[in-house]
Amino acid sequence: MQFKDIIGHKEVKQRFIQTVKENRVSHAQLLIGPKGVGKLSMAIAFAQYVSCLDRKDNDSCGVCSSCKKYAKLVHPDLHFVFPVVKGKGFTNPVSDNFVELWRSQIESDSYFDIGDWYRTLGVDNSQGMIYSGESNEIIRKLSLKTYESDYKVMIIWLPEKMHTSCANKLLKMIEEPPVKTLFFMVSEEPDKILQTILSRTQLIKIPAIDQVSLSVAVKNEFNLNEQELKNVVRLSEGSYRKARILIQNSDENAENFENFIAIMRRCYARNVIDIMEWAEEIATIGRERQKSFLNYAVRMIRENFILNLKQPEMVYLSGEEMNFSKRFSPYINEDNVWMISDELSKAYTDIERNANAKIVFLDLGLKLVKLLRP
Repeated sequence: MQFKDIIGHKEVKQRFIQTVKENRVSHAQLLIGPKGVGKLSMAIAFAQYVSCLDRKDNDSCGVCSSCKKYAKLVHPDLHFVFPVVKGKGFTNPVSDNFVELWRSQIESDSYFDIGDWYRTLGVDNSQGMIYSGESNEIIRKLSLKTYESDYKVMIIWLPEKMHTSCANKLLKMIEEPPVKTLFFMVSEEPDKILQTILSRTQLIKIPAIDQVSLSVAVKNEFNLNEQELKNVVRLSEGSYRKARILIQNSDENAENFENFIAIMRRCYARNVIDIMEWAEEIATIGRERQKSFLNYAVRMIRENFILNLKQPEMVYLSGEEMNFSKRFSPYINEDNVWMISDELSKAYTDIERNANAKIVFLDLGLKLVKLLRP
C-alpha cells in the first residue's frame, strides 16, 4: 500500500516522509483518530515507505521487491497483531491463525472497522481480544534478525483490545526495543490503552478526511449527481467508510434506523410490553451490532437536539432520518438531551463488558420512558 492509495491527509503523509528522510523515525508510534479515515492504511503505507528500496520524494516506488511484497502484505519483516476470537478450531488463538483472512480483509476494504472484521471471522456475537498468548509470538518474531529490510515492523491494530498480561510484556519491549524494530499501533479508543504504553509512544493524530479529498474519492467510486455527492460528503463527517454506508444504504444502517424508531415510539407510548419484546429482539443481533446501534442512537439524539434548536445547517441527517426527526425532535430538549445520551453511553459500556443484553436494553427502554415523557 502506498501513500497515494490513501484518501486525503497530505500533511500527515508529508510529516511521515520527512521523518524518514531525516532519519528520526520514532520506534513506537500510536495513530489515533475517528473510524473510517484510513489509520491502518496509513500505518501500512508508512511501513512500506520505510522498507522501500528506492524511495521517491513523496512515496514508495511501488515496484521494488519490498514494495511488491508489501502490496500483498507478505513481506517477511512485516508483522500484524489484531483482535481474534476463541473457537474456530483454536483454543489459544493468535493473529497468525487468521492472517490469511486479515490480508483478504485489507485487500478488499482497508477502511473496515471492528464490526466488519468480526463478520469476516464469522462471529457477530463475540468480543475479540489480543490474548495473552500473543505476547510470546511478538517476542519470538521481534527477536529474529531482519530478513530483507533494515527494519522489522510490528503493526498492532486496536491495542486497546489487548489482554493486560500481553500489554505488560509489550511495554517491556517498547521500553527496550530490539534493534531496528518499529511499532505502529492503530487505535480508536486510546483512553483504554495501558497508560504506561501511551506515555512511551509518539502520538500521531489522523483527523477526519477533508471534504475536497473525500468528495473526489466518492465521486470516482460512485455515480452520484452533484447534490447527492454534497449530501453524502456532509453526512459522512470525514469518514470514507460512513460515506460508502450512506450510499449503499447498508443493512446495518437501515437496521439501526428501524431500531431507533421502534424504541423511541414504544417509549413515548409507554408500552412496556412492546419495550420488552424489542429488548428481546435486539438482544439476539450480536454485540458489535448492538454497539453500532447505540452509537447511532447517540448521534440521532444529538442531531434531533440541534434540529429542535432551529439550526438546520448544523444537522447531519439523511432524507428518511430527517422525515422522522421533524416529528421527533420536539421531544429532545435541554431538559433531557444529556440524560438520554448518558443512558445510551452507559448501555454501550455495559454491552462492551458482556452484560446480559436483554436486561441492558430493557433497563434502557424503561429509563427512556421517563426521559421522553417525564
